Amino acid sequence: MQKGRMKGLSQRGHELSNGMFGIKSLDSKFITSRQLEAARIAATRYMKREGQLWIKIFPDKPITKKPLEVRMGKGKGALDHYVAVVKPGRIMFELSGVPIDVAKEALRLAAQKLPVKTKFVIARDYEA
Repeated sequence: MQKGRMKGLSQRGHELSNGMFGIKSLDSKFITSRQLEAARIAATRYMKREGQLWIKIFPDKPITKKPLEVRMGKGKGALDHYVAVVKPGRIMFELSGVPIDVAKEALRLAAQKLPVKTKFVIARDYEA
């Protein structure tokens, strides 16, 4: 599988489906499984395991890499890690069951672990 180009906006997953709050991507990037896990841990630690957190992206694209100091040729490199392809407009994390100030700070901490610019979003049917 080749890496490909990430043109355009996200075609699906651009609206909140489970939670009341979420973070939306404003850039297009590859997000590794390690970055996702670091963001998840940061958010759940701040919430002290209250409420519920959904991760709406999954790293299903394999990235290969050849070893260091190896000459060109001799085939494709070995599997190195997996990434999630994220385009602008994609909801990455969703939260519910916590107050808005706790959700905003938890998702801000999670967004710091990610390589994309993000935006905090609130569901349309949310009452303060």
